[in-house]
Amino acid sequence: MAKRNEYAPQTVTHPGVTLSEKLGELGMSQKEFAVRTGKPEQTIVKVISGESALTPDMAIQFESVLRIPANFWLKRQQQYDEAVARIKRSELLAKASEWVGKFPVKEMTTFGWLPKTRNPNELAGMLLEFFSMSSPAAWEEYYLSQTLKVSFRISLAHFGEPFAISAWLRQGEVDSMKLDVPLFDKKKFAASLPEIKQVMADHPDDFFLRLQEICRNTGVKVVYTPCLPKAPIHGSTRWLNDDTPLIQLSARYKQNDRLWFTFFHEAGHILLHGKKHISIECAQSEVGTDEKEIEANDFAVKWTFSKEEEQEVLKFGSFKEQDILDFARKFGTHPAMIIGRFHHKHILPFSVGRKFIRPIQLDKSGVQVMENN
Repeated sequence: MAKRNEYAPQTVTHPGVTLSEKLGELGMSQKEFAVRTGKPEQTIVKVISGESALTPDMAIQFESVLRIPANFWLKRQQQYDEAVARIKRSELLAKASEWVGKFPVKEMTTFGWLPKTRNPNELAGMLLEFFSMSSPAAWEEYYLSQTLKVSFRISLAHFGEPFAISAWLRQGEVDSMKLDVPLFDKKKFAASLPEIKQVMADHPDDFFLRLQEICRNTGVKVVYTPCLPKAPIHGSTRWLNDDTPLIQLSARYKQNDRLWFTFFHEAGHILLHGKKHISIECAQSEVGTDEKEIEANDFAVKWTFSKEEEQEVLKFGSFKEQDILDFARKFGTHPAMIIGRFHHKHILPFSVGRKFIRPIQLDKSGVQVMENN
């Protein structure tokens, strides 16, 4: 986000000042000038005093009388209007410090979402640009008041930290703009899930790139956005412009079993619940109380390690390393999905089978695995 050269308001004067100086040079009174231009004297007085703007019609008439091009007057008026607007903007940014302080700016800067600056007003402006908002009030209307329900159908007002969550969601949208996808094809996306499951089972170093590309070919955007403090989000699904589904993953806890379960959970929302549903999977959310969340969970279970497969392993009764590997190959899943499920259900202590859980380290852009032990 580059800095721009801006007008210094104190150096830009109203065109009426220039008009007054020119009349003085010519020895022409305001009344005479009014007669020569065919304008009421009071109109000229207001322009000279800065109370009224100079219009295109006036600029043409001034050109005829003063022999100064109309575009000169119009440019002076434009510069003055912009300078006044920037003064108002500066005042708004100066009052935005409380709003800015509610965001995890330090982490957003570390991740490269915001440029570094020590200027409070500049920071406020950069944060508004990040959200593509003109003011904190506009941010509130969009994220808290649901004024634009067509684009953002849920309010973050009921979430514990709407500021951090909105920043995380916005970065996902920013990253998604870099991905070109064809028109979403629901059947093609559903048909791609076996291939995606195989990527999950193999978990190669470039798994995220493969996942992203497979989904991209079906019209689904997948992005990675690292977690922010006070925004304990596993993932989210929403539709961009009502025609492109976006799956946003955080790799929270940096474990492959969690990431893959979250992906299939979000895929379930796309295939089962359509465009009107927005999913934000927060750590503190009560997933079990929402019917659609239950359905998405069941969908993820089916594709990662089904209930029937779980019962088969439990019936077998052995959790030796080779047994887990054999079952994973048989079911076409990753051993971490089996161990992770048994950890979650407290069937096994968390100290058992940890070697199967693959740590995930993605780069800041979320398109490459940097570490995979």
